[in-house]
Amino acid sequence: MGPFEMIEKHGDHETVLFCHDKNVGLKAIIAIHNTALGPALGGTRMWNYKTEEDALTDVLRLSKGMTYKASAAGLNLGGGKAVIIGDPKTQKSEGLFRAFGQYVNSLNGKYITAEDVGTTVNDMENIYMETPWVTGIPKAFGGSGDPSPYTAHGVLMGIKAAASEKFGTDSLKGMRVAVQGLGNVGSNLVKYLVEEGAKVIVSDIDQTRVKMAHDIYKVEIVAPDQILGVECDIQAPCAMGAIINDETILKFKCKVIAGGANNQLAEARHGDQLRELGILYAPDYVVNAGGLMNVFVELEGYSPERAFDKTKKVYDNVKKVFEIAKRDHIGSHTAADRLAEERIKTIGALKQKHPGKTSRSFTTLKEVFNR
Repeated sequence: MGPFEMIEKHGDHETVLFCHDKNVGLKAIIAIHNTALGPALGGTRMWNYKTEEDALTDVLRLSKGMTYKASAAGLNLGGGKAVIIGDPKTQKSEGLFRAFGQYVNSLNGKYITAEDVGTTVNDMENIYMETPWVTGIPKAFGGSGDPSPYTAHGVLMGIKAAASEKFGTDSLKGMRVAVQGLGNVGSNLVKYLVEEGAKVIVSDIDQTRVKMAHDIYKVEIVAPDQILGVECDIQAPCAMGAIINDETILKFKCKVIAGGANNQLAEARHGDQLRELGILYAPDYVVNAGGLMNVFVELEGYSPERAFDKTKKVYDNVKKVFEIAKRDHIGSHTAADRLAEERIKTIGALKQKHPGKTSRSFTTLKEVFNR
């Protein structure tokens, strides 16, 4: 399948930019899916893809997902994503990220980047040397730094909203919550859950992280291959995607699934199966939008207090999804898409009717969001 066929297969993307600079070893792709609500924002992922086709598939899928995430979160942002092909452990350099920053800059603010899998705050600093269209830069530059605590706080809000829907209370005191994955988001989520009085069960392939969580929070530990089948009230996947699949779906012994991992459903039909099984699924891109909300606050002029306050809206957004699901007699995963699509259609139509609001050029992030 050629690149144009692949682009058509994964949705109506507005722009796909292939970036190459052999002097610094840069091979990257920037995909802008939709800018009906605002400039496209999405992180830059650095990954050692087996093929360039794999990289293109990933960036197309992820950029479309960002459109839906931003819309469902109620933000004035569109969806975009970038991938750099390479090993993040051995192939990073200042020159590589500055060359990538020049490509970002060539889009004149239509795409705003941020950190993602395989990239760090320091990488964003190198990109920032070439373009203002980057977020998640170090706090010394007026940025927000690591978004993980805000993502995790949003996940907590999503869990509480799902608990309210399923159990009639959003208090997590005494509830058994299983957290799969103790990366930056998962470890922060464990902290918040323990503070809420939940009984937390954890697993991770990295035993150092498991030991640290146990030593600090006295959480229960299970093996990575057992966490999805553990008896609990709530499962909170915070590791890899596609963990709800044909092999795992009958293993779940929980009433709610709400976590920070991306693309938790292997296929949409698995969301329908969860509904049939009586398991309430809080759609991942609505639940894990706290990091994006934090970045949005950075675009407006950063304040950590406002960022944490913003992530509380995840609670209301998840509730809206459940209301649509009940109204239309559909699964919550379909309801989330409907919420996002309805907003894109409505606001997009307003912007077409009054194009003067978005017709001029901007040179800084604050100009875009404080116009």
